Amino acid sequence: MAGVAGSCCSSGVVFRGKEVGGNGALWGQYNGLRHGDNNAHLFHFGNNPNGHLSISAKKCRAIKAMASAPKREKDPKKRIVITGMGLVSVFGSDIDTFYNKLLEGQSGISTIDRFDASNFSVRFAGQIRGFSSEGYIDGKNDRRLDDCWRYCLVAGKRALENANLGPEILETMDRTRIGVLVGTGMGGLSAFTTGVDALIQKGYKKISPFFIPYSITNMGSALLAIDTGLMGPNYSISTACATANYCFYAAANHIRRGEADVMVVGGTEAAVMPTGVGGFIACRALSQRNDSPQKASRPWDKNRDGFVMGEGSGVLVMESLESAMNRGATIIAEYLGGAITCDAHHMTDPRSDGLGVSSCITKSLQDAGVSPEEVNYVNAHATSTLAGDLAEVNAIKKSMIGHGLGAAGGLEAIATIKAINTGWLHPTINQDDLEPDVTIDTVPNVMKKHEVNIAISNSFGFGGHNSVVVFAPFRP
Repeated sequence: MAGVAGSCCSSGVVFRGKEVGGNGALWGQYNGLRHGDNNAHLFHFGNNPNGHLSISAKKCRAIKAMASAPKREKDPKKRIVITGMGLVSVFGSDIDTFYNKLLEGQSGISTIDRFDASNFSVRFAGQIRGFSSEGYIDGKNDRRLDDCWRYCLVAGKRALENANLGPEILETMDRTRIGVLVGTGMGGLSAFTTGVDALIQKGYKKISPFFIPYSITNMGSALLAIDTGLMGPNYSISTACATANYCFYAAANHIRRGEADVMVVGGTEAAVMPTGVGGFIACRALSQRNDSPQKASRPWDKNRDGFVMGEGSGVLVMESLESAMNRGATIIAEYLGGAITCDAHHMTDPRSDGLGVSSCITKSLQDAGVSPEEVNYVNAHATSTLAGDLAEVNAIKKSMIGHGLGAAGGLEAIATIKAINTGWLHPTINQDDLEPDVTIDTVPNVMKKHEVNIAISNSFGFGGHNSVVVFAPFRP
């Protein structure tokens, strides 16, 4: 997953502080990115005499209106709030435990033991251990399912529980107004690999009837809807590491258009397996620091050598403010807006002029009705390659949980919302020798107290897919 404030692998889009419009506002100037290892990271920024970008929300001055930015949404039918969160991660499935581990700077990266990786040039990852679906998936289905869908079902149902939308409550609601949109970058990779192996070794008659259903990328949304009876908009999006943000953006539009009141939204991935690890080794994207895996992800550190694979699922319950208020829901945060664009340039490399990314950020702020001056926390996309990190100066999460690929944006959104709620930013660990070109506060190695005013979360994926979403504390 693209780094989430010190908990992910590193990655590379460089944002350099730049005066905008002559009013002292600071914004990031995209300076190039290599997509070979996508990780998102968080940083906060503002004017600081020492050249670093760090400012607390309390010190933000009055915001000057931008002629190009629309007014903030006021209609409770179109205002979108977050009422639930659920996840599966290398740190378990409890939200508070997950974020506390991030704040502590604990690494979840370890040697792979799910399969024999002794002959692989990379033998470590953010592998999930001790995962339990008890209480969420019945035993028979649990044994059949690809981990990608197991993670999705548990994270999705935990998000519904967190939103006080358990089975008994859902039975009283109009479930045609509740949709599911959980995407994945690679889908049921284990199911697909097992099916292909059966075909090659034993012939087509030995292929499981679940081969196709459990391989295709839409099955996470489908299975979650089947289990919960949710009959609203239902499909999946697959845009590599930008997947979850694309889902948030699309789900928000369903609510704003009046097509749904509630959407269960996020990303899921389970690619820590021979095909997944071997494929990314072939891309030359992974760190090969086998002797010290917990030090392998080193955002913006001079000694970085690639990203670290991770896995899991992150799901939000997005809901119209009107719906949340009518049912007395606890509101965790507010989704203000988002945007998606395409570089239209290359399968893995970004545009050298950064137009796709910069336009995506601009469009997201316009959609949110936000001025650049208001943003003081950025969950940026960053990889752990030499070129990548210097292209996106902000790492805070990938160094601890690994790059979750299609699940990255979902886990990053949860970390962003926890930063909003707690006022604490988790650190970017393993940052021992910072690149001199990195002139922002990357929250190195130790968590930091910081009041988040408005946060943006960036995710970029293979194919030139760019996505940015904007979150903020909920204020009635």
